[in-house]
Amino acid sequence: MGVIQDIQKAQMKTELPEFKVGDQVDVGVQIVEGDKQRTQVFNGVVIARYGKGIAEKFKVRRIVQDEGVERTFPLHSPAVLWVKVKRQGSVRRAKLYYLRGRLGKASRIKEKFETKE
Repeated sequence: MGVIQDIQKAQMKTELPEFKVGDQVDVGVQIVEGDKQRTQVFNGVVIARYGKGIAEKFKVRRIVQDEGVERTFPLHSPAVLWVKVKRQGSVRRAKLYYLRGRLGKASRIKEKFETKE
């Protein structure tokens, strides 16, 4: 391994939960306003994950007042404090960009239930 890979590996987060495209997540983001800091929660559906290593990003979409809002978060950024999975979705696509054209009940995703054996 080279020097750059060693530095990147040291800066990557290790305690991230397993989440995939289609999952409903809460993302805690650190917001700095002047000299104050606070945590803002952004919740929605993960519609895309791309990149690898320290450059990995994920895109979260939610509906606010009948308007779609999407935010892209770098997975290993220090501004992203935590990611909590609320529901696991059952989807058959890697990118859910088709949700952009849907509102209300049409934008629902089936929930994935784990079976105990």
